[in-house]
Amino acid sequence: MLAPAPTASFRLGQIVRHKEHGYRGVVYDVDPAYQGSDAWLERNVGEAAPTRAAPWYYVIVDEEDAETYVPEQHLEADDSGEPVWHPELDELFHELRDGVYVPRQLAN
Repeated sequence: MLAPAPTASFRLGQIVRHKEHGYRGVVYDVDPAYQGSDAWLERNVGEAAPTRAAPWYYVIVDEEDAETYVPEQHLEADDSGEPVWHPELDELFHELRDGVYVPRQLAN
């Protein structure tokens, strides 16, 4: 029997902060477990690689034209109430409402 997928702690549109690097961003997608290659994990996370079984988040980075793929254990909620700036923000979200960006419906 398969183990149930872990539940994500952060939702789409939520503003988060990276615990180690301090940057803020907005969650725009989540994988229930790590979906990348071994080489990417070693190159980008290093030897202290977090668990692959926990959720991993796609985050657009505030004040940067950048996106990151981050394990849940490296993130915390950002409750500052400050908006995020990113060039793709308007493509992914409608507005900031009660501290959370409202996702647009994306066609598959």
